[in-house]
Amino acid sequence: MGKKRNRIKSLEKIEFTDAGARGKAVGHAEDGRVVFVSNAIPGDVADVKARVKKGKFYEGKATHFHSLSNRRTEPKCIHFGVCGGCKWQFMNYEDQLHFKEKEVAQNLKRIGKVEVESHESILPAPSPYYYRNKMEFSFSDQAWISDEEIASGIEFEKKPALGFHAPGRWDKSIDLKECHLQAEPSNSIRLAVRDFALQEGMEFYNPKFQTGLLRTLMIRTSSTGGIMVLVQFKEKDSLAQEKLLNFIRTSFPEVTSIFYVINPKVNDSMADLDPILYHGDDHILEEMEDLKFRVGPKSFYQTNADQAYNLYKLVRDYAGLTGSELVYDLYTGTGTIAQFLAKKAKKVIGIEYVEEAIQDARVNMEMNGLSNLEFFAGDMKKVLNQEFIDDHGIPDVLVTDPPRDGMHKDVIYKILEAKPKRIVYVSCNSATQARDLEIMKDSYRVLKSKAVDMFPQTHHVENVVLMELK
Repeated sequence: MGKKRNRIKSLEKIEFTDAGARGKAVGHAEDGRVVFVSNAIPGDVADVKARVKKGKFYEGKATHFHSLSNRRTEPKCIHFGVCGGCKWQFMNYEDQLHFKEKEVAQNLKRIGKVEVESHESILPAPSPYYYRNKMEFSFSDQAWISDEEIASGIEFEKKPALGFHAPGRWDKSIDLKECHLQAEPSNSIRLAVRDFALQEGMEFYNPKFQTGLLRTLMIRTSSTGGIMVLVQFKEKDSLAQEKLLNFIRTSFPEVTSIFYVINPKVNDSMADLDPILYHGDDHILEEMEDLKFRVGPKSFYQTNADQAYNLYKLVRDYAGLTGSELVYDLYTGTGTIAQFLAKKAKKVIGIEYVEEAIQDARVNMEMNGLSNLEFFAGDMKKVLNQEFIDDHGIPDVLVTDPPRDGMHKDVIYKILEAKPKRIVYVSCNSATQARDLEIMKDSYRVLKSKAVDMFPQTHHVENVVLMELK
């Protein structure tokens, strides 16, 4: 028998009352099923075309609005609704914060089943726009045409694009005219590179057939004024490379670092590739308080640097350091949090899976003149074992900032065996954070929880939890 298809169903006058997973608006149909749509917000009343998903809920698109929510605001970007980068841009920022804070609290209660002694108010971002210091744009030989453009009846010529992949489409990109996520000269560089490449007849990449010379454009900026540009080429073409990179150098003298990468692989990942310096410095510099951090083309650094500073101050405050503590910093990345804590601790030990990140951490440690730090690279569940703890000591304070999947159970159990007095758990996914907290709740009280908005105009939110040994 063939697979049963879900039929499209029309739902009338659905009132959306909440925001759910991945930022979708939540309503209820007459049959009791929950309705999820991505193009509405709480307070809207709309007709919906939807499919039944897993027999339990509807998922679809609002097609006609009977009334609009007072939480709405006019989107700033002309690409809103086509580009998937800022899905909450049509919601007032104060309301974005409200639903992010609510989601965190609900996850801790429903998934983690933990009692939080103090839910502190969410920390808003310093700026709701132009907050990113790193952007990556994709070249595509076929620009994405929106449903509205198709419906207009106008014939659109096949044209190349430089921008973001259209939602759900890896083979086509939206030709961005503007983007409000990264400050100038980001837009100017992107547009100039696109126009120059077209003028020179350079071929934009086609990921489906893996043809074309130009693959991606990365732009990084820093709080100290450094600007890094990296162009990814599919293959070596010395003449084209020289033309494009020299154009960037002469047109934008404020750019302090220009790199390129030759990538013949199927994917755009640079993890196993070596960027080649074409012009300028081999890094840009970030500063927080009296600390400096070198950021190279492959370095990890928080993309919202201003809010990262506030996040790190919160972690330091929750850690409650007096200068006598041994601190473990798990998933330390390039060691930014570890170095931020070092001046208030006796010693900080950072552990990270990515060897290159640990190399960056050691370079930054030396540049900052810190001697009470040690960094180790390896699989967390293998590095953090009893032998490691015996060699380095039981931590007084443990800071953990795992990836979205949360911590491996073996890591959690080893933490429980070590029994640090305080744990500061930083998470970019409060659902997996809550899952981990449930395992730990018999041993630890959850004293505080505070959401931190790192990514305005999106549903993503960080959360910081302070735990104390019972």
